[in-house]
Amino acid sequence: MKGRQILLDHMNDRQAAALVEDGKLQDLFLETDLPAPGTVYRAVADRPVKGQGGMFLKTPDGPAFLRKVKGLAPGQTLLVQVSGFAEAGKAIPVTSKLLFKSRYVIVTPDAPGLNISRSIKDDDRRDALLQIIREGLEPFEYGMILRSSCADADDEDILEDAQNMLGLANAVMADQNGAPELLVEADNPHTLGWREWTAPADVVTEAGCFEAHGVLEMIEDLKSSAVRTDGGHYYVEPTRAFVTVDVNTGKDTSPAAGLKANIAMVRDLPRQLRLRGLGGQIVIDPAPMPKKDRKTVESALKAALRKDSVETNFVGWTTLGLIELQRARVRVPF
Repeated sequence: MKGRQILLDHMNDRQAAALVEDGKLQDLFLETDLPAPGTVYRAVADRPVKGQGGMFLKTPDGPAFLRKVKGLAPGQTLLVQVSGFAEAGKAIPVTSKLLFKSRYVIVTPDAPGLNISRSIKDDDRRDALLQIIREGLEPFEYGMILRSSCADADDEDILEDAQNMLGLANAVMADQNGAPELLVEADNPHTLGWREWTAPADVVTEAGCFEAHGVLEMIEDLKSSAVRTDGGHYYVEPTRAFVTVDVNTGKDTSPAAGLKANIAMVRDLPRQLRLRGLGGQIVIDPAPMPKKDRKTVESALKAALRKDSVETNFVGWTTLGLIELQRARVRVPF
Protein backbone atom coordinates (compact mmCIF):
# COMPACT_ATOMS: atom_id res chain seq x y z
CA MET A 1 0.00 0.00 0.00
CA LYS A 2 2.12 2.88 -1.34
CA GLY A 3 1.42 6.57 -0.91
CA ARG A 4 -0.36 8.53 1.79
CA GLN A 5 -3.86 7.63 2.95
CA ILE A 6 -6.26 9.11 5.48
CA LEU A 7 -8.87 6.58 6.57
CA LEU A 8 -12.01 7.62 8.46
CA ASP A 9 -13.99 4.80 10.05
CA HIS A 10 -15.54 3.63 13.32
CA MET A 11 -14.28 1.21 15.97
CA ASN A 12 -16.77 -0.12 18.52
CA ASP A 13 -19.30 2.49 17.32
CA ARG A 14 -16.82 5.31 17.96
CA GLN A 15 -15.12 7.53 15.43
CA ALA A 16 -11.53 6.71 14.51
CA ALA A 17 -9.10 8.25 12.03
CA ALA A 18 -5.84 6.75 10.78
CA LEU A 19 -2.94 8.15 8.76
CA VAL A 20 -1.04 5.53 6.75
CA GLU A 21 2.11 6.22 4.73
CA ASP A 22 3.56 3.54 2.45
CA GLY A 23 1.72 0.84 4.34
CA LYS A 24 2.87 1.97 7.80
CA LEU A 25 0.52 3.43 10.41
CA GLN A 26 1.79 6.91 11.28
CA ASP A 27 -0.96 8.46 13.37
CA LEU A 28 -4.24 7.54 14.99
CA PHE A 29 -7.11 9.48 16.55
CA LEU A 30 -9.69 7.64 18.68
CA GLU A 31 -12.96 8.92 20.12
CA THR A 32 -13.27 8.89 23.90
CA ASP A 33 -15.71 9.86 26.64
CA LEU A 34 -12.92 11.65 28.52
CA PRO A 35 -12.62 15.45 28.31
CA ALA A 36 -10.20 15.88 25.41
CA PRO A 37 -7.63 18.62 24.73
CA GLY A 38 -9.32 21.62 23.14
CA THR A 39 -12.49 21.39 25.23
CA VAL A 40 -13.46 24.81 26.66
CA TYR A 41 -15.33 25.28 29.94
CA ARG A 42 -16.69 28.12 31.95
CA ALA A 43 -15.36 27.05 35.35
CA VAL A 44 -15.63 28.25 38.93
CA ALA A 45 -12.61 28.48 41.21
CA ASP A 46 -12.96 26.02 44.09
CA ARG A 47 -9.93 25.79 46.38
CA PRO A 48 -6.25 26.71 46.12
CA VAL A 49 -3.43 24.20 46.50
CA LYS A 50 -0.88 25.60 48.90
CA GLY A 51 2.72 25.17 47.91
CA GLN A 52 1.92 24.48 44.26
CA GLY A 53 0.44 27.82 43.26
CA GLY A 54 -2.49 26.06 41.64
CA MET A 55 -6.27 26.01 42.01
CA PHE A 56 -8.89 23.29 41.78
CA LEU A 57 -11.86 24.34 39.64
CA LYS A 58 -15.43 23.14 39.25
CA THR A 59 -16.51 22.09 35.75
CA PRO A 60 -19.59 20.17 34.54
CA ASP A 61 -17.31 17.17 33.89
CA GLY A 62 -15.69 17.08 37.33
CA PRO A 63 -12.79 18.80 39.07
CA ALA A 64 -10.07 20.48 37.01
CA PHE A 65 -6.66 21.75 38.04
CA LEU A 66 -5.13 25.05 36.91
CA ARG A 67 -1.43 25.68 37.54
CA LYS A 68 0.30 28.98 38.31
CA VAL A 69 -2.73 30.90 39.49
CA LYS A 70 -2.47 34.57 40.52
CA GLY A 71 -5.26 36.78 41.80
CA LEU A 72 -7.97 34.12 41.56
CA ALA A 73 -10.28 33.71 44.55
CA PRO A 74 -12.67 30.83 45.29
CA GLY A 75 -16.05 31.47 43.66
CA GLN A 76 -14.72 33.44 40.71
CA THR A 77 -15.62 32.30 37.20
CA LEU A 78 -13.12 31.94 34.39
CA LEU A 79 -12.69 30.35 30.98
CA VAL A 80 -10.34 27.38 30.72
CA GLN A 81 -9.33 24.87 28.08
CA VAL A 82 -8.38 21.23 28.58
CA SER A 83 -4.63 20.91 27.94
CA GLY A 84 -4.25 17.13 28.18
CA PHE A 85 -5.92 13.90 29.21
CA ALA A 86 -6.24 13.43 32.96
CA GLU A 87 -4.37 10.60 34.63
CA ALA A 88 -6.56 8.03 36.37
CA GLY A 89 -8.00 9.45 39.57
CA LYS A 90 -6.67 12.96 38.94
CA ALA A 91 -8.28 16.27 38.02
CA ILE A 92 -8.58 17.44 34.42
CA PRO A 93 -5.51 19.55 33.50
CA VAL A 94 -6.54 22.93 32.11
CA THR A 95 -5.04 26.22 31.03
CA SER A 96 -6.49 29.73 31.07
CA LYS A 97 -4.69 30.59 27.81
CA LEU A 98 -7.27 29.57 25.22
CA LEU A 99 -6.45 28.61 21.63
CA PHE A 100 -9.01 28.25 18.84
CA LYS A 101 -7.36 25.96 16.31
CA SER A 102 -8.49 24.92 12.86
CA ARG A 103 -6.88 23.65 9.65
CA TYR A 104 -5.40 26.97 8.56
CA VAL A 105 -5.45 29.34 11.51
CA ILE A 106 -5.09 29.47 15.28
CA VAL A 107 -6.75 32.36 17.13
CA THR A 108 -4.92 33.38 20.32
CA PRO A 109 -6.99 35.71 22.53
CA ASP A 110 -4.13 36.16 25.03
CA ALA A 111 -1.38 36.77 22.47
CA PRO A 112 -2.20 39.63 20.08
CA GLY A 113 -0.51 39.99 16.71
CA LEU A 114 -0.65 38.36 13.29
CA ASN A 115 2.01 35.68 12.80
CA ILE A 116 2.85 33.18 10.07
CA SER A 117 4.32 29.71 10.53
CA ARG A 118 8.11 29.72 10.19
CA SER A 119 7.89 26.71 7.92
CA ILE A 120 6.50 28.98 5.18
CA LYS A 121 9.76 30.33 3.73
CA ASP A 122 8.57 32.01 0.53
CA ASP A 123 8.49 35.77 1.15
CA ASP A 124 5.93 36.43 -1.59
CA ARG A 125 3.56 33.87 -0.09
CA ARG A 126 4.04 35.31 3.39
CA ASP A 127 3.20 38.79 2.10
CA ALA A 128 0.16 37.43 0.27
CA LEU A 129 -1.11 35.71 3.42
CA LEU A 130 -0.81 38.92 5.42
CA GLN A 131 -2.75 40.73 2.72
CA ILE A 132 -5.50 38.08 2.70
CA ILE A 133 -6.15 38.58 6.41
CA ARG A 134 -5.71 42.35 6.59
CA GLU A 135 -7.93 43.05 3.59
CA GLY A 136 -10.45 40.27 4.10
CA LEU A 137 -11.25 40.76 7.78
CA GLU A 138 -12.42 43.63 9.90
CA PRO A 139 -9.82 44.73 12.49
CA PHE A 140 -9.79 42.24 15.37
CA GLU A 141 -8.36 42.39 18.87
CA TYR A 142 -7.08 38.83 19.19
CA GLY A 143 -3.90 37.27 17.90
CA MET A 144 -3.82 34.92 14.93
CA ILE A 145 -1.32 32.38 13.65
CA LEU A 146 -1.43 31.27 10.03
CA ARG A 147 -0.43 27.60 10.03
CA SER A 148 1.97 25.84 7.66
CA SER A 149 -1.01 24.42 5.76
CA CYS A 150 -1.63 27.93 4.37
CA ALA A 151 1.40 27.60 2.08
CA ASP A 152 -0.52 25.86 -0.71
CA ALA A 153 -4.11 26.45 0.38
CA ASP A 154 -6.80 28.32 -1.51
CA ASP A 155 -7.03 31.94 -0.35
CA GLU A 156 -10.81 31.79 0.07
CA ASP A 157 -10.53 28.69 2.25
CA ILE A 158 -8.01 30.42 4.50
CA LEU A 159 -10.19 33.50 4.84
CA GLU A 160 -13.30 31.45 5.60
CA ASP A 161 -11.40 29.46 8.24
CA ALA A 162 -10.13 32.66 9.85
CA GLN A 163 -13.63 34.16 9.92
CA ASN A 164 -15.08 31.03 11.53
CA MET A 165 -12.40 30.83 14.22
CA LEU A 166 -12.68 34.53 15.04
CA GLY A 167 -16.45 34.16 15.33
CA LEU A 168 -16.05 31.23 17.70
CA ALA A 169 -13.44 33.06 19.77
CA ASN A 170 -15.62 36.15 20.06
CA ALA A 171 -18.64 34.12 21.17
CA VAL A 172 -16.70 32.17 23.79
CA MET A 173 -14.75 35.10 25.22
CA ALA A 174 -18.02 37.02 25.69
CA ASP A 175 -19.56 34.17 27.71
CA GLN A 176 -17.50 34.33 30.90
CA ASN A 177 -20.21 34.71 33.53
CA GLY A 178 -22.43 32.02 34.96
CA ALA A 179 -22.36 28.52 36.38
CA PRO A 180 -19.88 25.86 35.22
CA GLU A 181 -20.69 24.96 31.62
CA LEU A 182 -19.23 23.18 28.61
CA LEU A 183 -18.79 25.89 25.97
CA VAL A 184 -16.80 24.15 23.22
CA GLU A 185 -16.37 20.43 22.64
CA ALA A 186 -13.02 19.16 21.40
CA ASP A 187 -12.83 18.19 17.74
CA ASN A 188 -13.81 14.60 17.01
CA PRO A 189 -11.31 12.20 15.35
CA HIS A 190 -12.58 12.79 11.81
CA THR A 191 -12.34 16.56 12.24
CA LEU A 192 -8.90 16.20 13.82
CA GLY A 193 -7.72 14.24 10.80
CA TRP A 194 -8.91 17.03 8.49
CA ARG A 195 -7.34 19.66 10.76
CA GLU A 196 -3.93 18.11 11.37
CA TRP A 197 -3.14 15.86 8.38
CA THR A 198 -2.97 18.55 5.74
CA ALA A 199 -0.43 17.11 3.28
CA PRO A 200 -1.90 15.63 0.06
CA ALA A 201 -3.43 12.19 0.64
CA ASP A 202 -6.09 9.82 -0.60
CA VAL A 203 -9.07 10.07 1.76
CA VAL A 204 -11.02 6.85 2.35
CA THR A 205 -14.37 7.11 4.13
CA GLU A 206 -16.18 3.86 3.32
CA ALA A 207 -17.51 1.93 6.31
CA GLY A 208 -15.16 -0.94 7.09
CA CYS A 209 -12.14 0.72 5.44
CA PHE A 210 -9.95 0.00 8.50
CA GLU A 211 -10.39 -3.72 7.95
CA ALA A 212 -10.17 -3.53 4.17
CA HIS A 213 -6.88 -1.62 4.25
CA GLY A 214 -5.22 -3.54 7.08
CA VAL A 215 -5.49 -0.78 9.68
CA LEU A 216 -7.17 -3.03 12.25
CA GLU A 217 -4.22 -5.41 12.03
CA MET A 218 -1.78 -2.54 12.53
CA ILE A 219 -3.76 -1.36 15.56
CA GLU A 220 -3.79 -4.89 16.95
CA ASP A 221 0.02 -4.88 16.83
CA LEU A 222 0.01 -1.95 19.27
CA LYS A 223 -1.30 -4.27 21.99
CA SER A 224 2.15 -5.89 22.15
CA SER A 225 4.90 -4.09 24.06
CA ALA A 226 7.51 -5.44 21.63
CA VAL A 227 8.59 -3.31 18.66
CA ARG A 228 10.93 -4.67 16.01
CA THR A 229 13.38 -2.43 14.15
CA ASP A 230 16.15 -2.95 11.61
CA GLY A 231 18.70 -2.64 14.40
CA GLY A 232 17.11 -4.99 16.93
CA HIS A 233 13.99 -4.57 19.02
CA TYR A 234 12.68 -2.62 21.99
CA TYR A 235 9.81 -2.76 24.47
CA VAL A 236 7.41 0.06 25.37
CA GLU A 237 5.65 -0.58 28.69
CA PRO A 238 3.58 1.95 30.66
CA THR A 239 3.68 1.74 34.46
CA ARG A 240 1.79 3.78 37.03
CA ALA A 241 4.74 6.16 37.49
CA PHE A 242 6.19 6.43 33.98
CA VAL A 243 6.62 4.75 30.59
CA THR A 244 9.63 2.47 30.24
CA VAL A 245 11.49 1.79 27.00
CA ASP A 246 13.99 -1.10 26.98
CA VAL A 247 16.29 -1.52 23.96
CA ASN A 248 17.87 -4.82 22.90
CA THR A 249 20.31 -5.69 20.12
CA GLY A 250 18.95 -9.16 19.50
CA LYS A 251 21.42 -11.61 17.99
CA ASP A 252 23.82 -8.92 16.76
CA THR A 253 26.99 -9.01 18.91
CA SER A 254 29.16 -6.69 16.82
CA PRO A 255 30.84 -3.67 18.49
CA ALA A 256 28.40 -1.29 16.79
CA ALA A 257 25.28 -3.32 17.66
CA GLY A 258 24.28 -1.16 20.64
CA LEU A 259 24.57 2.13 18.77
CA LYS A 260 22.71 0.71 15.77
CA ALA A 261 19.84 -0.56 17.93
CA ASN A 262 19.59 2.72 19.84
CA ILE A 263 19.55 4.84 16.67
CA ALA A 264 16.82 2.64 15.18
CA MET A 265 14.80 2.98 18.39
CA VAL A 266 15.00 6.78 18.72
CA ARG A 267 13.94 7.25 15.09
CA ASP A 268 10.85 5.09 15.61
CA LEU A 269 9.95 5.93 19.23
CA PRO A 270 7.94 9.15 18.64
CA ARG A 271 5.63 7.24 16.27
CA GLN A 272 5.12 4.43 18.78
CA LEU A 273 4.37 6.84 21.64
CA ARG A 274 1.99 8.77 19.39
CA LEU A 275 0.08 5.67 18.27
CA ARG A 276 -0.10 4.24 21.79
CA GLY A 277 -1.27 7.56 23.25
CA LEU A 278 1.50 7.60 25.84
CA GLY A 279 2.75 10.69 27.63
CA GLY A 280 4.14 11.92 30.93
CA GLN A 281 7.57 10.76 32.05
CA ILE A 282 9.39 8.47 29.60
CA VAL A 283 12.47 6.55 30.78
CA ILE A 284 14.65 4.84 28.14
CA ASP A 285 17.17 2.12 28.94
CA PRO A 286 19.41 2.09 25.85
CA ALA A 287 21.28 -0.93 24.60
CA PRO A 288 24.89 -1.04 25.89
CA MET A 289 27.21 1.26 23.96
CA PRO A 290 30.36 3.33 24.58
CA LYS A 291 29.74 6.56 26.46
CA LYS A 292 31.19 8.51 23.54
CA ASP A 293 28.20 7.44 21.42
CA ARG A 294 25.66 9.12 23.70
CA LYS A 295 25.85 12.42 21.82
CA THR A 296 25.06 10.66 18.55
CA VAL A 297 21.99 8.98 20.06
CA GLU A 298 20.89 12.21 21.74
CA SER A 299 21.13 14.19 18.49
CA ALA A 300 19.14 11.55 16.59
CA LEU A 301 16.47 11.50 19.30
CA LYS A 302 16.11 15.29 19.38
CA ALA A 303 15.82 15.36 15.58
CA ALA A 304 13.05 12.74 15.68
CA LEU A 305 11.19 14.61 18.43
CA ARG A 306 11.28 17.88 16.47
CA LYS A 307 9.32 16.19 13.68
CA ASP A 308 6.69 14.83 16.08
CA SER A 309 3.33 16.54 16.50
CA VAL A 310 3.29 15.94 20.28
CA GLU A 311 5.46 18.24 22.40
CA THR A 312 8.23 16.24 24.07
CA ASN A 313 11.19 17.60 26.03
CA PHE A 314 14.56 15.86 26.27
CA VAL A 315 15.36 16.06 30.01
CA GLY A 316 18.77 14.38 29.94
CA TRP A 317 20.85 11.37 30.93
CA THR A 318 20.80 9.91 34.43
CA THR A 319 23.88 8.68 36.31
CA LEU A 320 22.79 5.14 35.41
CA GLY A 321 22.87 5.95 31.70
CA LEU A 322 19.10 6.18 31.23
CA ILE A 323 17.42 8.79 29.03
CA GLU A 324 14.56 10.86 30.47
CA LEU A 325 11.84 12.56 28.43
CA GLN A 326 8.77 14.58 29.42
CA ARG A 327 5.89 14.24 26.95
CA ALA A 328 2.52 15.99 26.79
CA ARG A 329 -0.54 13.83 27.53
CA VAL A 330 -2.60 14.85 24.52
CA ARG A 331 -3.57 11.44 23.15
CA VAL A 332 -5.96 8.76 24.36
CA PRO A 333 -3.92 5.92 25.94
CA PHE A 334 -4.41 2.88 23.73
